[in-house]
Amino acid sequence: MFSRSAKFYNAIYSSMGKDHAAEAYKVHDIIQKHKKSAGNTLLEVACGTGIHASVLREFYQVEGLDLDPEMLAVARQDYPEIPFHQADMVQFDLGKQFDAITCLFSSIGYVKTKQRLEQAIQTMTDHLMPGGVLVIEPWFTPDQFTGGKVFALFVDQPYLKVSRMSLGEVEEKLSILNFHYMVGTPKGVEYFIERHELGLFTQEEYLDAYRETGLEVAHDPEGLDGRGLYIGLKS
Repeated sequence: MFSRSAKFYNAIYSSMGKDHAAEAYKVHDIIQKHKKSAGNTLLEVACGTGIHASVLREFYQVEGLDLDPEMLAVARQDYPEIPFHQADMVQFDLGKQFDAITCLFSSIGYVKTKQRLEQAIQTMTDHLMPGGVLVIEPWFTPDQFTGGKVFALFVDQPYLKVSRMSLGEVEEKLSILNFHYMVGTPKGVEYFIERHELGLFTQEEYLDAYRETGLEVAHDPEGLDGRGLYIGLKS
């Protein structure tokens, strides 16, 4: 996934104006509105480089989980006091439960299939305390993502220049993004490609996956930045 670009990941999304702190505060407000359990433990699934987790630790005892070892290397270097686990969101077992679990920035799309979506939400639900809250920020629905659109962003720092371009494609119920990177540092200029495949799930498929685990689910169509949120409460 982001293995080759992990060391530039924060710079890339900072250049886009992504405000991790503001998003984390919104998530905290949502959790507090819905949560009924008494504790303050939180697991961030698909935590990436750990920026959301670093903000949420202001309110919670936070742990992170991600599949990509290079992303976790950045997270562990920047936030050594936070426990980070390497595991697949579809199937993991940390041997404990949390008062809140988050899966943000549309990372849930990487499960690719409806079956794996259901399994991932079941796995996260199994790690929730009674009264705990599961917050997932979805990827685009099939109606929202169409092929043929070109995306580009640029990082312009004194010692780092990055150009990333991609052309969105659709193959059945998968969105395909081949990210083309040109990266310049004082050590030289390199070019590489990363292929990202994310499942396109309908709103009903998300809701059904929540309901099948027994969670009470609510859909916030706006969410953090327009992609919406699915909020589940474990009874």
